[in-house]
Amino acid sequence: MAFIRLQYEPIDVLACYQKMKAPAFGGIVTFCGTVREWTGELQTTFIEYTAYEEMAVKELRKLAAPIEAAGGKVVIVHRLGPLEIEDEAVFIGVATAHRQEAFEGCRQIIDQLKEAVPIWKKEINTTGERWGGELAHD
Repeated sequence: MAFIRLQYEPIDVLACYQKMKAPAFGGIVTFCGTVREWTGELQTTFIEYTAYEEMAVKELRKLAAPIEAAGGKVVIVHRLGPLEIEDEAVFIGVATAHRQEAFEGCRQIIDQLKEAVPIWKKEINTTGERWGGELAHD
């Protein structure tokens, strides 16, 4: 079963990685999203994540389900609350028998997470605050 967690504590990247290791898996792909200082011309001070937690976990399980049904392993950990520059905001790991499926699964999860999961980002920057944090060219 996928390991899915929303948490206020820092993400232990090594512990997340260790959850994916198994003799059946030859490919392990991870993605760590960190808080960056600059988004275009805007300098970030910090970011705050909030979520509809019960629904977010349900949606994250849906994203992991096809990979796990095909024999893979998925680990998704997302931070909530205030985060500083360079903090890990999200860890996504996919382990499969071969690297191609692991790369595809990891990319698919992060892309779908940003679209479908009720986790919201409030970015506080030197000019104020905004929700979402992305610019058109990102």
